[in-house]
Amino acid sequence: MTDRDRVLLAGVVFAVLFAQVLLYPGIPALVHALGGTPAAWGGDAGAILNAGKWFLTAEFLGFVLFAGVWGALSDSIGRRTPLIAVGAVAGAASYLLLVVVARSIGMPYGGVLLVRFLGGAATIGAFSLAITTLMDLDGGNGRNMGAAGIAIGLGTALGAPIGGQLYAIGPLVPLTGAALLMMVAGGLALTVTDRVPDRNRRSPVAALGRLRSQPILGLPYALGFIDRLTAGFFALVGTVYFQTELGLDAAGTGVMLGLFFVPFALLQYPFGRLSDRIGRVGPVAVGSLVYGVAVIAVFFAPTVEMTGVTMVAVGILGALMAPATMALVSDIARHDERGVAMGGFNVFGSLGFLTGIVAGATVAATYGFGAAFVSVGLAEVGIALLALPVLLGIDEPAERGEQAPRA
Repeated sequence: MTDRDRVLLAGVVFAVLFAQVLLYPGIPALVHALGGTPAAWGGDAGAILNAGKWFLTAEFLGFVLFAGVWGALSDSIGRRTPLIAVGAVAGAASYLLLVVVARSIGMPYGGVLLVRFLGGAATIGAFSLAITTLMDLDGGNGRNMGAAGIAIGLGTALGAPIGGQLYAIGPLVPLTGAALLMMVAGGLALTVTDRVPDRNRRSPVAALGRLRSQPILGLPYALGFIDRLTAGFFALVGTVYFQTELGLDAAGTGVMLGLFFVPFALLQYPFGRLSDRIGRVGPVAVGSLVYGVAVIAVFFAPTVEMTGVTMVAVGILGALMAPATMALVSDIARHDERGVAMGGFNVFGSLGFLTGIVAGATVAATYGFGAAFVSVGLAEVGIALLALPVLLGIDEPAERGEQAPRA
């Protein structure tokens, strides 16, 4: 039963990420169809960056503000799967509403951004609580987070190239596909058995406040922030770079992003198991350090083919560190506060993604793509160096992945 639920929950995570990433390869065209700032593909990079920046930002603001709320609520009521289903269905409604908006003339673009915000607030509930429910399963934190990681990676790996193909049919087609995927996610969640270890009877607000009693959670939160910053950077700045500098269309951009996400997906489960055996220090610290260098190398690759090879390397290194970082949250959090702990992790991750979008686009538009790639890569290197002493102060996990910080 545990293995079955692990697969079903991974399916929920996969569907949510697949739906989200379907939109990325053609964001400027979609924004134009929804009445936002016009940005033709032949325009300059600054115009295209601005076209997508606020559309993505609105959704991630919803992620940031509501991830912890969903987690604390699930801890408080002792249930997760019904909340996952509610978040998924509400997210599906937000995608469908955008399709309706695009076919009408009554809603200003500010209203579109409001729908994106509300959709983000709902979607993060399905995503974060599905990962939290994986944390509740037996079998080792690295293994469970590896299952989450492979679902995240496969969702994004398939979402980028398939989304590029759907944009060739029409700019609204990915929205419809995303809505259908979110409905599937909600249905899958209702077939999973809840295994919340202990009901936390504190109110959601009190549960959120308890995070202050575990400052060591700041370590995976900071790592998650920087890791997701690079993801946000590639979602917008990387997409525009591939199209304006390398001459790729939406479909080609989807393939290029897929070169990162396929190894990122396929290697997360075995790397998560590896971190259960050897500990989190190596995968997190070494992985983050080399990952940052690889991000910078993407810009300096001399040909399109070499850029693709470098993206594969980035994916492999990302797979090494991502499940180990999420497993740190499982290692550290109290059993009855896993929901709010993972919610906090996703808050910082969403802030990172948002920073990658806004700061990356701003730096790229002001100083050029080279400065943007170097800045993001050095941020990853810096967090690895800063985290290493703290990581060394945490006990190595046992095979089952249950560790606790040293006193």
